[in-house]
Amino acid sequence: MTTDSTQQLLIEGLQEMYYAEKQLVDALETLADQTSDETLSEGFSEHREETRTHVDRLEQVFDEIGEEAQTREDRVVKALIEEHEAFAEDNDGDILDRYNGAVGQKTEHYEIAAYGNLTSLAGKLGHDEAADLLEETLREEEAALDEVTEASEQFDQQAVGQ
Repeated sequence: MTTDSTQQLLIEGLQEMYYAEKQLVDALETLADQTSDETLSEGFSEHREETRTHVDRLEQVFDEIGEEAQTREDRVVKALIEEHEAFAEDNDGDILDRYNGAVGQKTEHYEIAAYGNLTSLAGKLGHDEAADLLEETLREEEAALDEVTEASEQFDQQAVGQ
């Protein structure tokens, strides 16, 4: 990837996150359906609705910076989804639940890093409204990480007790 400006770096990052969030809407539905642990499953369902909001918010960010909302493949999210699909083909029950919790954590960590960088870039470029919107999503991703981590820890404690 050759990028000739900070503005272009921001645009390409936004395009990747737009792709990622759109992919994650479907992936979160799969996680919710596959997870037998009720707390984890509900968390994935709730975050799916929040992720739809993130898609809409990214469209607002594109508008704020005067760009058309377009996707650009995010290889990290694509790989996480493909890795999950392969694992889920051969596993189920508690092991799949635990794996799904870990995938949720990995994804949230990645999104937090990406949104943190995009927020900073937008601010440095003077796109203050876009930076505010991105920071709102960043805070929601941080809260989602806390929730999936807590649900995973509860699942682990229950599994140890069995």
